[in-house]
Amino acid sequence: MTLTIIGVNHKTAPIELRERIAISRDELPETTRALAAVPGVAECMIVSTCNRVELLASVESPQTDLTAFLHRHFGLDPALLAPHVYQHHDQEAVRHLFRVAASLDSMVVGEPQILGQVKEAFAVARASGTVGGQLEHLLQSAFAAAKKVRSETEIGSNSVSIASVAVELARKIFGSLQGRTVFLVGAGKMSELAARHLVQQGAGAILVTNRTLERARQLAEPFDGRVIPFDQLYEAATEADIVISSTGAPHPIFRREHGQQFMHRRRNRPMFFIDIAVPRDVDPAVNKLDGIFVYDIDDLQAVAASHLAERSREAGDAEALVAAEVERFHQRQRTVNVAPAIVALQRQAEEIRQAELRRIHARIGTLTAEQLAAVEALTRGLVNKFLHPPMQALKQAARENDATRLEALCDTWSLPSTAEAVEANTAEPAPPATKSQKREPADVKETSVVGGK
Repeated sequence: MTLTIIGVNHKTAPIELRERIAISRDELPETTRALAAVPGVAECMIVSTCNRVELLASVESPQTDLTAFLHRHFGLDPALLAPHVYQHHDQEAVRHLFRVAASLDSMVVGEPQILGQVKEAFAVARASGTVGGQLEHLLQSAFAAAKKVRSETEIGSNSVSIASVAVELARKIFGSLQGRTVFLVGAGKMSELAARHLVQQGAGAILVTNRTLERARQLAEPFDGRVIPFDQLYEAATEADIVISSTGAPHPIFRREHGQQFMHRRRNRPMFFIDIAVPRDVDPAVNKLDGIFVYDIDDLQAVAASHLAERSREAGDAEALVAAEVERFHQRQRTVNVAPAIVALQRQAEEIRQAELRRIHARIGTLTAEQLAAVEALTRGLVNKFLHPPMQALKQAARENDATRLEALCDTWSLPSTAEAVEANTAEPAPPATKSQKREPADVKETSVVGGK
């Protein structure tokens, strides 16, 4: 199996393309199951945020074409998508996933939301039945690495998020948010974070609307905000100096004609939209109206770049930590990959032991139960002691990724190569383990995620 990641993100694709392949929370389970149905896909999950859409899959071959899934599912011309898609396989895919989970590939380096979004995507895939042992082990390792980055570096100090960058942009535009009326359209996590930052910056009245009125009330209450029924969206927007919009609507909810109405009612007092939704909530045509200024999520990158400069040292420490965790993961996986050769060695030794016991029993006759137990314990102990050095040598060669020494060791003990052993163990179930095999550490019995056939 080969681990593959394909996707687009804020670095490779403009928002005009990202919004065309954005997957809403409601659509994610069905889309994940559709990806799992692609021939050659064994396990999969999908991460879809405002800044990225990534397909993560364990596939039968690197030639399994996941980009075709994007073309078909979203009805996109392959020529339009191809220049913006990146692909990673096996070790590079592991490294990419670890960096994403640790927020090192985010627009705002160190922002805490991405880890929760990856965990949510994993939970959806689990509930949809599209992940098994391979991705389970990989994702748990990625989560552990991200947690280590958070606890051992300062990358998350002075918590930064897309929402906080949006509020900072609004503050720079106005000079001060004191007395400004802010309208939060959408009551999701982004809006909640924005509300916190707005209150800290001294914003005046806060208006909140959401299609689910109760959710709007829950968001508005801690901030003494005013709840606006969603069907009064356009009337209330006229009051706002700043509109921060983050809904899951598939099409723009603010269009040019709405902007014209706002300017007329506001008597041309300026109005700022910060659109942090993907797909966008504000039609780009609104930005062409005099007195209205629209900033979408790609516009926030300039502000985010300043945070990246401030966090360069912390980001460097986090990169080094992630690299070490990726290497540790690969070492564990290489040890796992040599497990079939170790099992074959144990099987050969057990066959020899059983043959010798049958031969000696014919010569010494009947033994009591206690005598049989003693002979069993003695022979098992001897076999385990003789097996210990070659098994350790196999594991060490695997950890060091020394393929030449690994194959030489397999030749020395007439073992199948690691690839042959993996294939043999996949083709048919192994016989029940002996007690001596059961004493072997659990790490040699796991299933490989990367490499192999």
